[in-house]
Amino acid sequence: MALNVNNKQADELTRKFAEMEGIGITEAIVKAMREAIDRRRRAETPLGTVQRVLAKHGIAVSPEAARPLPRSVYDEMWDDKRDEH
Repeated sequence: MALNVNNKQADELTRKFAEMEGIGITEAIVKAMREAIDRRRRAETPLGTVQRVLAKHGIAVSPEAARPLPRSVYDEMWDDKRDEH
């Protein structure tokens, strides 16, 4: 699959990076994208994402909320679904 970039800044940055690394343009794009993806993966864990989103929306998680719901809650949900049919 071809990649066609019609952005002067993207072209300049890619060429500069390729020159700095001593590699071709295609390799530069692949390397830069891998590094960016790796940085993102290391920057925030799934738990960190959850904590960030909760904090953004002002949601506090109490120790009670972290405990699993009792089976009766699930049974009640399924009983309601069966009654609808």
